[in-house]
Order: sequence, then C-alpha cells, then structure tokens
Amino acid sequence: MASIVNYFEIGSPDPESARTFYSSLFDWTFGESSPARYQMVNGDKGGLWDTSSLEGTSWAIFYVQVDDVKAAIAKAESLGASVAIPFVDNGAIEFAHLLDPHGNRFGVWRPKQQS
Repeated sequence: MASIVNYFEIGSPDPESARTFYSSLFDWTFGESSPARYQMVNGDKGGLWDTSSLEGTSWAIFYVQVDDVKAAIAKAESLGASVAIPFVDNGAIEFAHLLDPHGNRFGVWRPKQQS
C-alpha cells in the first residue's frame, strides 16, 4: 500500500468553539461525541477531539495510512521524529501522533481487519 494522506483531525480544549468555527466556515457536520470525547467530521473524513483532558493541547494534523503503525513509528524516530501520543489500538484502528524534527504534528494509522 502506498502511504496516503486520507484523514485529518483537530484537537481542541474547546470543541464547541472549534465546531462552531469549522461548521460556519466550511459547512462541516459533526457526529455525536463518543465516550472518548471524539466527534467524526463529515461522516468519516476527519475528527474533532476534545483535548481538555490531554493538557488542553490544540492541533490540526493530517494522518497517513500505513501498513504497520509500529514500524512507521520506529522509522520516524530513526529519522529524528518524536512521539506525541504513543501507539494506540482502539479495536477498530491503530494510530499514533508523531512530531517531525521541526515540531510539526502528524499521525500514522491503519484500519484493523474486522473478523
């Protein structure tokens, strides 16, 4: 599989304000908030994460779909990246947030096979 950018995410400690801004600007629609305080954007095109419990950090990032998240993390670290959110397996997907050598946040992810 080619490593393609196919998802985005906005992290905000004030998700109501972010939702108002982006829905007014781009006519985006937002789903119901999950127990993890995450809302899907325009169906499955992106997500809005309430980061008030994650030190209130803000971000806007892109995600690159990869075949092996752990291998992508290791390769990124060998090239000077650091880990912002370590490997997560939430049952449906695996992902991590990384910081490139200049501090730019990006994500790597892969959907898991459903049995």
